[in-house]
Amino acid sequence: MKTVNHWIGGKTVEGGSGNWGPVTDPATGAVTTQVALASAEEVDSAVAAAKAAYATWGTSSLAQRTGILFRYRALLDARRDDIAALITAEHGKVHSDALGEVARGLEIVELACGITTQLKGELSTQVSNRVDVSSIRQPLGVVAGITPFNFPAMVPMWMFPLAVACGNTFVLKPSEKDPSAANLLAELAAEAGLPDGVLNVLHGDKVAVDALLAHPDVAAVSFVGSTPIARYIHTTASANGKRVQALGGAKNHMLVLPDADLDAAADAAVSAAYGSAGERCMAISAVVAVGAIGDELVAKIRERAEKIKIGPGNDPASEMGPLITKAHRDKVAGYVTGAAAQGAEVVLDGTGHTVEGFEEGHWIGLSLLDKVSTDSDAYRDEIFGPVLVVLRTETYEEGVDLINASPFGNGTAIFTRDGGAARRFQLEIEAGMVGVNVPIPVPVGYHSFGGWKDSLFGDHHIYGNDGVHFYTRGKVVTTRWPDPSEAPAGVDLGFPRNH
Repeated sequence: MKTVNHWIGGKTVEGGSGNWGPVTDPATGAVTTQVALASAEEVDSAVAAAKAAYATWGTSSLAQRTGILFRYRALLDARRDDIAALITAEHGKVHSDALGEVARGLEIVELACGITTQLKGELSTQVSNRVDVSSIRQPLGVVAGITPFNFPAMVPMWMFPLAVACGNTFVLKPSEKDPSAANLLAELAAEAGLPDGVLNVLHGDKVAVDALLAHPDVAAVSFVGSTPIARYIHTTASANGKRVQALGGAKNHMLVLPDADLDAAADAAVSAAYGSAGERCMAISAVVAVGAIGDELVAKIRERAEKIKIGPGNDPASEMGPLITKAHRDKVAGYVTGAAAQGAEVVLDGTGHTVEGFEEGHWIGLSLLDKVSTDSDAYRDEIFGPVLVVLRTETYEEGVDLINASPFGNGTAIFTRDGGAARRFQLEIEAGMVGVNVPIPVPVGYHSFGGWKDSLFGDHHIYGNDGVHFYTRGKVVTTRWPDPSEAPAGVDLGFPRNH
């Protein structure tokens, strides 16, 4: 059986806690790997390696950092198929989805390659007689990232490349459900020339997380995951004096107006709801149909959903893979089986789906629930699976009020041909990311990613300008120099003397 150990101080370090976690191939249900689960002492070791590396990395030149990152970007590009294969083997998503994940992570590596312009300071001269004021940004020190199972390569790459480009050192705690991609990312960084200890990968569960949140040498924590855990991370780390960005869950809505291109809206709903088996925080999980278009829209979504090919992620014919664990599959199925009792019309029920030859895999088909009420479990909770709910409203205003009443405010979209309606929507909707005829409005790397309300805990979004500000702190320097003509007696600088 394959074993995944820690990466500390530029080398593989065998797990010493005696605790191991199982890693399952979601397509077969078989345990293929064991991953080391760190003790508090092993957390101390990883943080100590990062702290030692910071002594020199924190004062390294921007040219040195960006040179390494350019080489790293080239290595990642050359090995993107290998990274994607690891993601498919442990997460289950189809290879094309996995490749897309790597590509989105590479965007932030590219942003980090251009960090020189992001770290430029400001200067005001002659604010008073011979007094200048400058503002600079400096790294924090050792920072940590705690990342989710659904994007085992992309989300880490949303964090550590920018953090190390800013001069910090990094301890990554990836999900123990699919850990291998993180180790490969670290190995490639070392191959690119990243000094030992600048990037460390520490595998573990709540023991490791709590030790990082309490560690006095960790200056900041980045997190992506569910809302309850994001709230816990923010509360605990903040209480320990750390800077925190904790991105939580979502219930992303797509508002479809009567003038929308319904074929385009249906295509978007299917890809956004069921892509990556719905295991993404930017999935569209609720469609709000306005006016009389509901029946036609639901019929078009069903027609497309029924054609999706479900199978192992490494099969080129597969368009959707399994869910990551059996327990998660059963949890997702529970929302569908209980939907009718809570008033929903079950248009598609995917709970009984199996794949021939892979009967023990964590399979579930696509589910579509219509006429769902806002007090039903399938609407209120983040399901994180291939379940799309449809709600009906009579007017645009009712649709906006419904969306804004949600405790989540991650992403949302509107489908319409009317520019005025779209403009109102982007101003009136209470969410951090908005799409206009774009179902998954994930910003490009040089804009920041993050939601509002219970989808974000902390002041900073991830990557982009917010990411740079999160991983640095500002310092203002005020200087006053005497004029060289006022040099002390006996010192001749070649300037005419005023005395």
